[in-house]
Amino acid sequence: MKCPFCGYEESKVIDSRPADEGEKIRRRRECAKCSRRFTTYEIIESVPIVVVKKDDSREVFDRQKLFNGMLRACEKRPVSTEEIDKAVSDIEFTIQNSLDREVTSIQIGELAMEKLKEIDDVAYVRFASVYRRFKDISTFMEELTKILTNK
Repeated sequence: MKCPFCGYEESKVIDSRPADEGEKIRRRRECAKCSRRFTTYEIIESVPIVVVKKDDSREVFDRQKLFNGMLRACEKRPVSTEEIDKAVSDIEFTIQNSLDREVTSIQIGELAMEKLKEIDDVAYVRFASVYRRFKDISTFMEELTKILTNK
């Protein structure tokens, strides 16, 4: 760390402690050349996940938007908000741990459908019907048949 007083590039850490409710680390340092003390803050660099939509526009991943969509699919179903929140957290974790900083809305939709299939079949079909935009009753019936044959 470069000394703000003399510009020397070596210093030693004298004290470290959490700051801003654990969001940062405050470090007291001492310059190895001029012996003056100064404070630095260390923070986690967060790189936002960008969602590439079907029309090639881009927007920052919004956890709440995914949660609301899944909540709507689970409306009047025996699914707790905790289950939905956990599913959204799992999806977000999967996206964060991929090496890509951009993810398509299609990938997010597929992950959401996988989670909903585990949680509740009716919620899955509701979400899939909006997400996949079934064109007619036969494509809708194909999806229902897939569910029934996998049980």
